Amino acid sequence: MQFMADVHLPCEECHGSRFKEEIREAHYKNKSISDILQLSIDEAIAFFEDEKSLVNKLKPLQDVGLGYIKLGQSSNTLSGGEAQRVKLASFLGKGKNSDPVLFIFDEPTTGLHFHDINKLLQSFYALLDNGHSIIVIEHNMDVIKCADWIIDLGPEAGDAGGNIVFSGTPEEMIQTNSGYTQAYLKEKFKKN
Repeated sequence: MQFMADVHLPCEECHGSRFKEEIREAHYKNKSISDILQLSIDEAIAFFEDEKSLVNKLKPLQDVGLGYIKLGQSSNTLSGGEAQRVKLASFLGKGKNSDPVLFIFDEPTTGLHFHDINKLLQSFYALLDNGHSIIVIEHNMDVIKCADWIIDLGPEAGDAGGNIVFSGTPEEMIQTNSGYTQAYLKEKFKKN
């Protein structure tokens, strides 16, 4: 049974809306709760533009590049990167009032468009501004280029890796002649 695909059958009473009929009858701006939960974060921010406190709660999700997910989307449908960014958004929403935290992100840019990577980097800067620290395991040169400090492991993968090839700033790295990351990072600095 564990190899078979999940089967989802809509409820005969609510037809998959997850709410009783009396709940579905309540409307806000001509939308039921089911309709609202089908809105993306971007759409919800526009829909609730007059509700500033609600918009302020949703804005961090948009800021980390999750404006496309639905309000009612189940958390078990999120990718690992999306789940990391939801957690990031929750901390961004707290502002400077929370105790400093060390964040460790494992390849958070996987599958992201360049525009969304920029949003993610802005979120990282916001975390740093709020007194938090960040460690990012990443292969994306746009992210590596923005790092304060790089620890490059290699020289190869698997059994041929695991050694520190370089440790220092991105600017120091491009001056060396060590490892694959240096060559790619040097090209990234040339383009910009």
